[in-house]
Amino acid sequence: MEATGLDIEALKSGPLGGDAQIGAMIAESRLDALIFFINPLTAMPHHVDVKSLLRLGIHYNTVLATNEATATLLVRGFNQSD
Repeated sequence: MEATGLDIEALKSGPLGGDAQIGAMIAESRLDALIFFINPLTAMPHHVDVKSLLRLGIHYNTVLATNEATATLLVRGFNQSD
C-alpha cells in the first residue's frame, strides 16, 4: 500500500477461503481491480480455483492483471487518474 498509494485489502490464503472471498467480491462488483500473479512454470494444485477466479473476472469484466508487466501498467494508470 505504501509503494502504490492504493487502498489494498488483504484476504485469507486460498486454502483458507481466500479464493472464495475474491470470487464473491468479483460477483458483487466490490473490486476496482484484481492483481493475481500466476507462475506458469510450476504445477498448481489449486488450478481449478485459479481458473474459476479468472472465469469470474472475465465474465464480470473485472480489471485483471496476472503478471508483473500488466500489474505495473495497471497501478500506474490508477495513480495517474487520482
